[in-house]
Amino acid sequence: MSDEEVIRRRLLIDGDGTGDDRRLNVILKNLTKWAHSPEPIDNQIALDRTLWQLGLCEFSVKRSKILRKTSTKQLMKYSQIQEKLEMEIGKTKDSIEESKNNLKQAKIWKQNHVMYDLLANTIVGHPARKETNKMLNNLQTELKNLKEQSKSLEMKLDLRKKQFHVLVTSANQLRAMLDEVENEDSNISMSLIDITNSPEPEPMSE
Repeated sequence: MSDEEVIRRRLLIDGDGTGDDRRLNVILKNLTKWAHSPEPIDNQIALDRTLWQLGLCEFSVKRSKILRKTSTKQLMKYSQIQEKLEMEIGKTKDSIEESKNNLKQAKIWKQNHVMYDLLANTIVGHPARKETNKMLNNLQTELKNLKEQSKSLEMKLDLRKKQFHVLVTSANQLRAMLDEVENEDSNISMSLIDITNSPEPEPMSE
């Protein structure tokens, strides 16, 4: 039988793995022995053992409540963090798409503007030197502005990509933290099984 099968059977028999079922059976046996024992000394020993077992069960119940409350708070906190990260990721995606569209429109506008200027020059023919220089200077200024605008958009797009990468990395780290907490809970359950299955101390005789 594999270790996983052994653990599964123990959990099925023992409830949450704290040994309460076995303790209740022992308490029942001690009560029966206490009720049928004619000797006062034996009655006191059985009573002490029963009270000790009841104390262990009460401690287990309190511990389970505290663990459940703590786990619930942690899950709520992690859910809030996950929702916040998902919202930030959505905003970053929208911003990236908007930047891509702006860059695309800027490139199209630049291409159309250049073609328009070429057609205008062809139709007009050969204008005067002064007008040509003035037009050339204007085109160079506009081209420079377009290059700066394109560079700015590309830098903004690159920044949005980096931000998106950071958010995705944070989401992956959160998932790893959740997996680690889940593994720790499993290890705690395994430790509790080993503790509850350890032999109980023999009561001291008077």
